[in-house]
Formats: sequence, structure tokens, C-alpha cells
Amino acid sequence: MAHLTARSGYESLVDRLNRAPQGAPPSELLYAILKMLFSEKEAGLVALLPIKPFTVSTAAAVWKRPETEARKVLEELAGRAILLDMENPSGELHYVLPPPMAGFFEFSLMRVQGDLDQKVLSELFCQYITVEEDFVKALFTEGQTQLGRTFVQESALPTENTLQVLDYERASEVIRTAKHRGVSMCYCRHKAEHAGHACDAEMDICMTFNRTGEALMRHGFAREMDVEEGLDLLQQAQEQNLVQFGENIQQRVNFICNCCGCCCEAMNAQRRFGLLNPVHTTNYLPEIDRKLCNGCTKCVQACPVEAMGMVSANDPEHPKLRRAKLDEQMCLGCGVCVRNCAREAIRLQPRAERVITPVNSVHRAVLMALERDKLQNLIFDNQALASHRAMAAILGAILKMPAVKQRLARRQMRSRYLDRVMGITH
Repeated sequence: MAHLTARSGYESLVDRLNRAPQGAPPSELLYAILKMLFSEKEAGLVALLPIKPFTVSTAAAVWKRPETEARKVLEELAGRAILLDMENPSGELHYVLPPPMAGFFEFSLMRVQGDLDQKVLSELFCQYITVEEDFVKALFTEGQTQLGRTFVQESALPTENTLQVLDYERASEVIRTAKHRGVSMCYCRHKAEHAGHACDAEMDICMTFNRTGEALMRHGFAREMDVEEGLDLLQQAQEQNLVQFGENIQQRVNFICNCCGCCCEAMNAQRRFGLLNPVHTTNYLPEIDRKLCNGCTKCVQACPVEAMGMVSANDPEHPKLRRAKLDEQMCLGCGVCVRNCAREAIRLQPRAERVITPVNSVHRAVLMALERDKLQNLIFDNQALASHRAMAAILGAILKMPAVKQRLARRQMRSRYLDRVMGITH
């Protein structure tokens, strides 16, 4: 592919993507992907859109076009799941440009599309995400706050610990309480299938909820499911040793993926960059009873991130005997190993220190931006006509942070206005 020298709509779009807390490092592969998903005219228009949710009138003002024309463009992009169109609590329609992951990269492969060469796109994704590594490192290893978290498999918990599991830690509770529920094709396994190395795990099993789910269902990128089907699919996923990864927030979770260790980009990143914590763990760790473990290796084979290994049992009478050993730094705390131990030699126990989950998407976005030196992009979203309500939501999230993170915010922003909001005088 020829190197892009003149500034194009695609380059502007890349700049726009990288103003958000989760970006996409520029490369020729990224430009090739964007060319498949956007026309250059569309890329230039999307590059002007704000980070925060916006209305048709906002887009029209930014684009300097009549609202009827702006609405037609927005509807076209939403129909391809490039944008998400969602109603806010007051019933007003807002649009938002989702990040590449979990966002429009994934949406492009969440259904079969005859008007898009998904095999070529899958190969580009594999090269950009797996071979180049810059994107996956930026996505999963920068900062302390990540996009996704692991859900514990409740059936793997001892009875005395099930009462300690909070509602937001339960995938089953997300399914039961969601306003909208949808299921779609697994992006990772669909991509792997086109690349020629998919596993045999269930394909149509990834779940989407609430406003994002409603938007994707309305445009045919997911189909509606009820609570019973959702719980059945969850049980099926756990029986196939799939791990539940969901949105890293407590309230109004928008997705739960049922992931395999071979195709899932998050778990591949966990194996490759595990010490940098690319995925938030559960609040549990497996504890191995060495007296019960017979070295069968079933837990090792089942673990999706290779956190289980085998070591010598140091038994003089049985010098070849080996026992399971856990790498706590790699472990997700999902409970897959527990389900696969026939001797019940593995039990999940609470971690010494609880994992903190952001309350909602605004809280998480502020934390991610703060840790990735992009907080100013959220507060001063110059490409948009930001409302006072959106500004208040962001600053409100900052004010709820611990003092050490507020100080970090001040060092980044060096803004007298932000200091004044935080109650700090010079």
C-alpha cells in the first residue's frame, strides 16, 4: 500500500480516534482497514464529530450542513454500526462514535455482510492487532483502568463465597436486569474462521445489552433474546470453558463476550503481556489443595491464559509425580479450572485486595483518559458544541476520585478552572 503523504480524511479520522481515551495507533494497516469501512468523505465527516454523545443538530453545526442532510448521513453510518444511535433517558436521540474495540472493528464482523469483503478485513485485523502489536499493547496494557473485566463463574464458587459476590460481578444478573438483550456472532471467532484457524466453540453467543444492544438489534447486528435464552447461552458457554468478559463498569453493562483462549484478543494479550494486566480480573483466585491434586493436567489444559502449570510434587516415593501450580499474576479468577477438576482439589477464594470497578461509562472514560494523558480531550472537546450537562458529568466523575488521582489530573490540566472546581486555591 502506498504511503499516505497528503493529509486525507482518513488521517483526520485517525487523529480523531486518538483523541479518545482508547485510540488506534496509526499505520498503513489501519488506513487499509478504515478504507474498507469508510469512504474518504465519510472519514472526513466523522473526524469532526465530538467524543461525547451528540445530536443531529450538533453534527449539522459542526459539518455546516442542513439538519436534514446531516440526519441522512448519520442514519447511513448508524445503519452500518459505524455510529451508535441511542435515546437518552429523556427520549432524545443521540449518536456516538464507538471506539475501534469494543466498537466498530467488532461490529463489522458481528454478522455476515455480503457488501463487505470480511475475509480481507479479517486478515487486516489479524495483521494490525496480532502482528504489529502496537494496537493491542495500547488497547490492553496502557494505564490501570481497562475497557473489559472478567466475570466469575458463579457455579465454581464454594457455597460460603456465593453470598459475597456483588450483583455487578454476576453475568447472570446483567442478563436478568438489562433493559434490552441481544446476541450476535463472536467477532474473534468469525475473524479467526476467515483467517483459517477458528476453534469449534459456539459462534453465535456474544451478548449485548441496554442502549448499545438496542441500537445493534435495530440495525440487524444482533438479534433479540429473552432472559431464559440468555441464561441458557451463559450455561452453554461455561460448559465449553469459555470465559465471560464484559464491560468494565458496574451499572448498565453493554456487552458480555463468551471468549475462548485461542481466538480472543484479550486473552491472547493476557498471555503475551500478562504482567501489565490487560484485562481486569475477578475478585477471586484458585487455591490448590496439593493433597487432593493427582496431577491429571485437566486444569492446565482448560486454563485459557496458561496461568496453570505443573511442578514436581517433591514426593520421594513417587519422583515422577507432579502437581498443579498457579501463576497468580496471570490468573483471571474466572473459575474455569475449578469446573474441570474432578477431584475438587481447586477452590476459588477471595483475593486479598478487591478489584475496583468503575461505576459507569463516564467514570471509566475519565479514569482511562486520566491514565493515558487524554483527559484534556474529554473536558475540552473542541470539535463539538459540548453541553454543560456533559461537562458537569465529566467533572463530577473527577471530583469523586481519590485525592492522588485528582492531583494527577491537576498536573495534566494545569487549569485554574479545574483547580477551582476541585476546591483548590493557589
